[in-house]
Amino acid sequence: MLGNLFGNIEEQQEALQKKLEAIELESSVLDGAVVVKGNAKREILDIIIDDSKIDLSEVDQLQDLLVTAVNDLILMATEAEQTESQKLINDIMPPGLGGLFGK
Repeated sequence: MLGNLFGNIEEQQEALQKKLEAIELESSVLDGAVVVKGNAKREILDIIIDDSKIDLSEVDQLQDLLVTAVNDLILMATEAEQTESQKLINDIMPPGLGGLFGK
């Protein structure tokens, strides 16, 4: 009964995962010295290092920039996932109950 009331949850979850995979995100630090590309599924798709903007012999700086860019991307992915999950909840809830779990 609840399955019919809320729709097919498994299908909705699969659709959400595909949607998150399609949302492309990019984090750039130090004016593009390090760029990390990923998606809202929290998958890192590419890391670009512009050696004209950073001294590659400064390993500590490069590591710090990578950590910052990856953490920024993870935060963006988390926020995108929360937004899309909330949309899914609102879509599957019966009319009038869509705002039950927040906005």
